[in-house]
Amino acid sequence: MRSPGRFTVSKRLCVLAVLCLSACGCAVFHRDSDHVKALLPPADAPAELRKVSLPEYTIEPPDILVVDAIKVVPRPPYRIQSLDQVFIAVKGTLAEFPIFGAYSVEPGGTVNLGAPYGSVRLGGLTLAEAAQALNAHLRTYLEAPIVTVTLAQSAAQQQIAGEHLVGPDGTISLGVYGNVYVVGLTKLQAKMAIEAHLARYLEDPVVAVDVAGYNSKVYYIVTQGAGFGDAVYRLPVTGNETVLDAISHVEGLQPHSSKQIWIARPAPPGSPAAQLLTVDWDSIVQTGATETNYQVLPGDRIFIAEDRLVAIDSFVAKAISPIERMMGFTLLGTTTVSRIRFFHQGAVGIGSTGF
Repeated sequence: MRSPGRFTVSKRLCVLAVLCLSACGCAVFHRDSDHVKALLPPADAPAELRKVSLPEYTIEPPDILVVDAIKVVPRPPYRIQSLDQVFIAVKGTLAEFPIFGAYSVEPGGTVNLGAPYGSVRLGGLTLAEAAQALNAHLRTYLEAPIVTVTLAQSAAQQQIAGEHLVGPDGTISLGVYGNVYVVGLTKLQAKMAIEAHLARYLEDPVVAVDVAGYNSKVYYIVTQGAGFGDAVYRLPVTGNETVLDAISHVEGLQPHSSKQIWIARPAPPGSPAAQLLTVDWDSIVQTGATETNYQVLPGDRIFIAEDRLVAIDSFVAKAISPIERMMGFTLLGTTTVSRIRFFHQGAVGIGSTGF
């Protein structure tokens, strides 16, 4: 015969389960707003077979720019520095030991002309002074040398050319030439800004600017977690992704996900509300339909709703788990007390029989 206490506990558990299901049903089944379900796909929304080109790219942190120094000529009078390259041409040298070509200025400011001429210090001199210093040095070995010195490459040019990370302050660093603000500019505008900045130090500088790392334009995939927290994925925009491409980057739909998917597209400035685009997942993957396989644009949020049955199951599990834990402790305590009483009564019985 079932004990009254056990019947009461079971009855309470059933009532609790019903309440949990009701509460979860209200929370889950009516969570999605009606206006999302009722949306019709806009006829002009970019999709798989009607993609559009993205607007001209504007630079933002943490993009990576690559700058090519096409013309970088220091303003005169230029003084030779360490790590510069100077072009030296000398007439009247020994036939087997010519001096003609680019020579690197070593960290100490010296230039090694090779055997048998040795090294000469040129650091800190202008090009004219360097020619005079070389002429005086070479007269030790030659009768009447004629020396020409030009700048082949400035060490500062190496700080201009190459990849530059756009920092949080919106600037890129050009080494000794300082920083240039480039946020919000197109590539052409950034080129003009860099050239205008360098014109303070160089004669009519010319640079080329391109984007090596498109890091600032992204979209998001948000998967509802069925009661265990939503997951958010941040992915870069390349200008060609569709919804199917995007979901493939996160290895498809999760076991707790449903096929209810939409894109929340932020509203441009001045627009009243964000644009919501519903996605017909079954049509895209089963019949090859392209109408709702929308092109992903910067800032899009692709939202994948949870499976409602999984959400209900997790809700009930979380609601009942504390009670089950408490009942487990109660059952353990009751069993322990019963065993103590059993052994105590057994011990008393053995004592009364004289054993």
